[in-house]
Amino acid sequence: EDYRRIVRALETLPDDATLVVQSGRPVGIFPTHADAPRVLIANALLVPQWATDEIFWDLEARGLTMYGQMTAGSWIYIGTQGILQGTFETLASLAGIEFTASDLRGRWMLSSGLGEMGGAQPLAMTMLGGVALVVDVDPRALRRRLEHGYLQEQAPDLERALASVREAVESRSPRSIGLEANAAEVYPELVRRGVTPDIVSDQTACHDLNVGYIPIGCTVESARTLRSRDPREYRQRVLESIATECRAILSLKSRGAHAFDYGNS
Repeated sequence: EDYRRIVRALETLPDDATLVVQSGRPVGIFPTHADAPRVLIANALLVPQWATDEIFWDLEARGLTMYGQMTAGSWIYIGTQGILQGTFETLASLAGIEFTASDLRGRWMLSSGLGEMGGAQPLAMTMLGGVALVVDVDPRALRRRLEHGYLQEQAPDLERALASVREAVESRSPRSIGLEANAAEVYPELVRRGVTPDIVSDQTACHDLNVGYIPIGCTVESARTLRSRDPREYRQRVLESIATECRAILSLKSRGAHAFDYGNS
C-alpha cells in the first residue's frame, strides 16, 4: 500500500512541491519551490543509540529500514553500470598517486567479489590497461560477468590464473581473469607462494555476514544449509574466514602491495 501511495504521489507531484518519505512510508507532500528536491528520503537512518545489528535487521525484516547506502537508498540504483565510473576513477587515482602513471599497464590487481558492485572491478582495471584477478565463490556471479563482458576469461584453477596474469603483465596487455574460489583461501595461498600483486582489495558483501560472505570450506549451497541449521556456528566461521583474509591482505601489504578497502562493508 505504501508503495502504491508513493507511485501515485510521484505521478501527480507538481514542480513546486516535495514528497517526504520516511521508513518506506510517504508522510506528506509539502509546498516548496521549483529548485527544491522533489523527494526527501529518510529510509535508512537510525538514531545511534539504537543502531545495533540486532535492531537494524529486525527493522529491516519488518520493512522499516534498509541497507541502502548511497544509490539504493536514494532511488538511483542502476546496478554495476552505476559503480563502474567510481571504480574506474578510484583505480585511475591509484595509478597517479602510487605509480605516478596515467594508467595501470604492466600492473595487476588481486580482488574478490563479482556481485553488483564488485563486478565493475575487472572491467575498470582493463579500461586502465591493467590486469585483474578477481575471486568469487559463486559460479553464477562468474558466469554473469563473463556473459556481460565485464570479465574476459575464467581460469580453471589458481595455477592457470597466475600464469595468465604473468603473461598479460609481461606483455603489458589488459586482461581480466575470474577464479571460482574463496578469497579467504586464495589470499593466504598467494602469501605462502610469495606471489605479491601490485594492488590488493576486496569487494565481498560483508555488510550482512549472514548472506554476503561464504566461510572457508563451504560452497554457496552448503553455506545456505549451515546458515539455516546453525546460524551461530555459521557466523563464527564467517568471522574466522574474514580474519584469515584480512591477515593475508596485511601480509601482502607488508610485501609491497598497495592495499585498500573498496567499501565492501
